[in-house]
Amino acid sequence: MKLSLALKVDDKDNVATVFANDITSGTHVVIRDKTGNTEEVEVIGDVPYGHKIAVRKIMKCEPVIKYGESIGRACADIAKGEYVHVHNMEAMRGRGDL
Repeated sequence: MKLSLALKVDDKDNVATVFANDITSGTHVVIRDKTGNTEEVEVIGDVPYGHKIAVRKIMKCEPVIKYGESIGRACADIAKGEYVHVHNMEAMRGRGDL
């Protein structure tokens, strides 16, 4: 079985970026961190190349952290391995309503 790669860049990250094509729900992906530690997870949802998956459960309203920085917050609970994008997170920058 071919395993695809996702990278978790910073220790604070709760998402990893997928570097593979044709990632569909049920695909297994290896998440690798900067020290070389790996963990295999089953993906929930279809994930385009360069998009994010959760490396652990992310609770609603919790910050989504990528590259050590908050890129928004979860607008729903997000399961480990789930595709993270505009359907379950919202950007917090430049909104003007907060």
